Amino acid sequence: MMPRAELAEKTGIEPVEIDLWTKAKILRPVGFAEDKSPFYSGPDIGRVAHVRKLRELGYGLEEIQKIIKKYGWPGSGDDQKKDAGKGKLLTVGLLAEKAGVSPRTIKHWEDVGILDPDLRSEGGFRLYDESYVYLCQLVRDLQLFGYSLEEIKAVSDAVRDFLSLQKDLSVYSREEAGRKLDGLQAAAEALFKKMRPLREGIDRWEDLLKKNKKEIAALKAKNAKRPPAASEKTHA
Repeated sequence: MMPRAELAEKTGIEPVEIDLWTKAKILRPVGFAEDKSPFYSGPDIGRVAHVRKLRELGYGLEEIQKIIKKYGWPGSGDDQKKDAGKGKLLTVGLLAEKAGVSPRTIKHWEDVGILDPDLRSEGGFRLYDESYVYLCQLVRDLQLFGYSLEEIKAVSDAVRDFLSLQKDLSVYSREEAGRKLDGLQAAAEALFKKMRPLREGIDRWEDLLKKNKKEIAALKAKNAKRPPAASEKTHA
């Protein structure tokens, strides 16, 4: 994965030219960042070189589009359509903004293995699927609940497995998918069991605060009307 600027640098083609080829649907980005900037795959380097040769031979963009549509890309075949349209990809900064945490927090979660980028370009860009916004919020919740980093990583691994299976069950064999789903089910039960006392404690405190909120206010008013003690008069 690489942003347009990196593709331009690797191929010697101006970004504006890449934009024209993309607009003409000769090149098809494999994804887009939240700010709509496109990202391209490694094979696009060869495709750009191929388009450049056709342009040097005098072919226009419409003619090149027809040639590629009819004959495909040279080499390993035209798999670009299969890769295109994967959806929006988030940079670390955009992920942090949407999840309500700092980029430094995202980096720390990466370092300890809680998060793992979906894609990483040769230029160092780390990109995440939008589902990671929800995962980051879950991680933040677990930190508030007092979970250790090891426990959070285990939950994060389970959630990522679930998201992967949810998107495409066929990425795993039937046996491996079965094992992962069994593990997910067990992890969910364990999490429910561990969170039950926390939920009960929160309910107790909410009940206490709701019932005694007015009483606390009344006691404060009553206390304010009490005459000062002798020691308080002396200090006054």
